[in-house]
Amino acid sequence: MPSTIRNSLVWIFEAFERDPTYLRKRMFGSDAAYIDGLLCLVAADRDAPWNGLLVCTSQERHVVLIEEMPALRPHPVLGKWLYVPQSDPAFEDVVARMTSLVLARDWRVGVEPKPRRRGRKDSLPKP
Repeated sequence: MPSTIRNSLVWIFEAFERDPTYLRKRMFGSDAAYIDGLLCLVAADRDAPWNGLLVCTSQERHVVLIEEMPALRPHPVLGKWLYVPQSDPAFEDVVARMTSLVLARDWRVGVEPKPRRRGRKDSLPKP
């Protein structure tokens, strides 16, 4: 059943709307932005720790991104990604910088999405 609750942070993705490869999908009850098929950012407008911007990246890239934007930190649940809570004073600055990096196809942002697993019904041999 689709959620009727609107995410107040989808404005973050307005910067991507002119990019022909941009795709927005629901994820974890939040909204995710894909560019060039890579999962780049997740805007989460829920209870902590799901209230802010998640930056989809690998742990090897954390240090360089945190050096540039100290408000970023590993997400407390999804430690493989970085996070800035909406309550952080630097939130809007980090959002502006991250959307710029995504549009510039910065190598530090974006991960290949894992393919969806087929349901058990689909994996059974056909008679």
